[in-house]
Amino acid sequence: MNRSQARGLEAPPPRETAALFGHADAERTVLAAYRSGRMPHAWLIGGPQGVGKATLAYRVARFVLAHPDSSTEEVQAAQTLALESAHPVARRVAAQAHPDVLTLERTPGPSGAVRSVITVDEVRRTVGFFGSTAGAGGWRICIVDSADDLQSPQGANALLKVLEEPPSRALFLLVSHAPGRLLATIRSRCRRLTLRPLGAADVAQAAAQALARDAADPEVLKAAGAAQGSVARATILLGGAALAVRDRMIELLGSLPQIDLQALHTLGDTLGRSDDTVFSTFVETIQDWLSDQLRVRDAQASRLAPLAEVWEKLDRAVRDVEVFNLDRKPMVFAVFGLLAEAARH
Repeated sequence: MNRSQARGLEAPPPRETAALFGHADAERTVLAAYRSGRMPHAWLIGGPQGVGKATLAYRVARFVLAHPDSSTEEVQAAQTLALESAHPVARRVAAQAHPDVLTLERTPGPSGAVRSVITVDEVRRTVGFFGSTAGAGGWRICIVDSADDLQSPQGANALLKVLEEPPSRALFLLVSHAPGRLLATIRSRCRRLTLRPLGAADVAQAAAQALARDAADPEVLKAAGAAQGSVARATILLGGAALAVRDRMIELLGSLPQIDLQALHTLGDTLGRSDDTVFSTFVETIQDWLSDQLRVRDAQASRLAPLAEVWEKLDRAVRDVEVFNLDRKPMVFAVFGLLAEAARH
């Protein structure tokens, strides 16, 4: 699931998000390390997508830049890493205008489309960044969002070179949805910090604040309950037709192996008119259903194989639709045909 970049009904990006929900323990861990004067030069912040990893990374960056001397009374007395959104540091970070913050993320390519990886040229910017003179506080901070997107192996190796010999008062904050897949040498040079999926109440609070809605709104609570601990997923469900598509999908999946052809026609038309977030909801709802089926069935290969095959074919079909910009409606019928066959087993 991609993080929202637009405005309107969508959530602001992490660099503009002041509040952090459900990760007080992780926040205290970082704060204690900073207070001690022995701040690790690199943190690897891992956990599922959409739970607040990048939000925490920016929260750490703002606090360190605003309080560069960890021995001050203000830092020693701090209970959180919170910084007022009106603070000059917070405003400059939000505007991507702070000279002591470098963010490595996927950028638009020559065609204007966002690249699928963080290029090695982007990573090499760290050499000049850490080689130049820092601001008054002396800290220079690099946020990698996410390290999973590093162009492998060149990009990962380029980052590793800087991690191996970090300059004084350098801080790396690496966000990763799957830390175990990163190079072992990168993992070994970072302190691990794992964020867990949020509870539904925290998801509701975070999504409501991001979208300027009431956390007690039944629709917000419904989206939070379906988001599996991810604020990003909840905000997508609350935008446009995504939640309605999920509800219809649950009905159709619950009727398998029977298929309502008219309902599939309507669903296909809806997906054809909708944006990528609604299509992502369609795919994720099927993946959730497959996961549930795998959990409730026993471990006999003959019973699990049809579900595994559907999952593989679903991934392939989604890639084809996205890469070749194919009509989504035929895919809807093809996927539900596979699901019906798997349900019969």
